[in-house]
Amino acid sequence: MKIAIMGTRGIPANYGGFETFAEELSTRLVKRGHEITVYCRASNYDYSSNHLEYKGVKLIVLPTIKHKYLDTVFHTFLSVLYDLFKDHRVLLICNSANSLFSVIPRFRGKKIVLNVDGLEWKRKKWNKAGKWFYRFSEILATFFPNAIVSDAEGIREYYLNRFKKDSTFIPYGAPTRKEDTKEILEKLGVRPKGYALYVSRLEPENNAHLVVKAFEKVKTDLKLIIVGDAPYSQEYIDKLKSTKDPRIIFTGYVFGRHYRELQSNAYFYIQATEVGGTHPALLEAMGFGNCVLANDVPEHYEVLGDAGILFSTKIKDDLTNKMQYLFEHPEAAESYREKAVERVRKKYSWEGVTDSYESLFKKISHLI
Repeated sequence: MKIAIMGTRGIPANYGGFETFAEELSTRLVKRGHEITVYCRASNYDYSSNHLEYKGVKLIVLPTIKHKYLDTVFHTFLSVLYDLFKDHRVLLICNSANSLFSVIPRFRGKKIVLNVDGLEWKRKKWNKAGKWFYRFSEILATFFPNAIVSDAEGIREYYLNRFKKDSTFIPYGAPTRKEDTKEILEKLGVRPKGYALYVSRLEPENNAHLVVKAFEKVKTDLKLIIVGDAPYSQEYIDKLKSTKDPRIIFTGYVFGRHYRELQSNAYFYIQATEVGGTHPALLEAMGFGNCVLANDVPEHYEVLGDAGILFSTKIKDDLTNKMQYLFEHPEAAESYREKAVERVRKKYSWEGVTDSYESLFKKISHLI
């Protein structure tokens, strides 16, 4: 099949979950004999004419508008228009905000799969207009695409209960391996199992500020490494970095081998997000063999099961107390590490995710 993926910043991944998803899925589909194209934003990469292919995946680079509210939708709109003149049979569009554009290529006979992601209208970063647009986009998502995909059972139930629209549940994936090198640990001055790790975009609903405040109260010589950044949250980020605790290290974005090194050597991993479906960094932390401490929301419980510890943001000092417990009980942390890896192997392998998407693409193309 000839398939195009759009609605992400592009590959190779250098930003977040959708980009990692696009890279993992596209490269695996290429190995299975399909012709895959990923649309990329020119503002996110230093492309040259010699680098319009990545591991067999074709790249199409288009401009965008670097703006909090326009970046995603403008680039996807351009991608959809550009693709009208291409012979891709299936388009995989990421993010429910792009559902409006999924009707256009259907007039050319293309089949559309929309990954709706999480409930974006719940995010604090959007103003009233932004929240309204996401709610409206959810409605359009139930009409325009040939099929929609939810990456969490909770999201699937939301569309079923609210719109009477069933979706195909396909989770996110994660590797189950460790990185042997420790280059970034040496650069940061930390030792293996000598730090807790937090990874996320540094935006208010991801609760990095709660993690910082909780860790400041913990009695330990170990560090807290915070990985992440955000293009439109500088005031929030500056406030985070104003902490006086010398144990807290901010790295900005980290990708590739260095990211894998940090995940492979953490004492435990903290997932404090409260909005979204399946969070990629959470699954990656489990796959890399981390003990996970996660915010008690349904999406995290769905992923973790009994393979991690939940904390409540509504109970005073709950996060601090559970961090302290793990630091003082290494045997408990080790037990959760083993459970986490086994759960990823059984439920969240990238090969299994690719199987599901390949089957869906064939189904809507009437090939099976």
